[in-house]
Amino acid sequence: MQQIDLGLPTPLDWEVAPPDWARDGITGLTVSAPAQTDLFVDPAGGEPVLSAPRLLAPAPEGDFQFSARVRVDFAGSFDAGCLLLYSGPRHWAKLAYERSPQGAAMVVSVITRDVSDDANGFVVEAAAPLWLRISRLGPAWAFHASTDGVWWEFVRHFRLDPAATPLRFGLSAQSPTGAGCPVWFDRISFSATRLTDLRDGR
Repeated sequence: MQQIDLGLPTPLDWEVAPPDWARDGITGLTVSAPAQTDLFVDPAGGEPVLSAPRLLAPAPEGDFQFSARVRVDFAGSFDAGCLLLYSGPRHWAKLAYERSPQGAAMVVSVITRDVSDDANGFVVEAAAPLWLRISRLGPAWAFHASTDGVWWEFVRHFRLDPAATPLRFGLSAQSPTGAGCPVWFDRISFSATRLTDLRDGR
């Protein structure tokens, strides 16, 4: 499988590859999620759905911050571009820029420990580009989102204790109910620094 260098500590590789993707400049990427693809374990029951394309690299030791600007060509409900932590089919977390069933562009977070815990964040006006960020803080993680890449809104603070499979992090795209969804990731950034305050907007 081809490895992709996006300026992270190690190259990424496709755990689930889409049929259509392309590099966009030096550290950008375009991914087209195929129809009926998702990453979700319904708490009401059923088998995990793990068909969403995902591009991952091993998570380094220590605190870090990983962010990207995400643009989504929304069409179907739950179309999304995501940042992802992944440690196996029932042990992962994603921060998504997602279309609601009512047609709104929203920040959504999903934490999966055997089953998925799904929570909506804030609405993004006019489906504008959105920055997403994952931060590691010792044994915990934080999700933030930003409409301008400067002021960061707190989304979620949680634990994702290690599973048998080593933790990986990266990018994902999905189109659970739709006919497919193009997603653009750019301004991808990694910093081996600790986030100092969850709620100060930085």
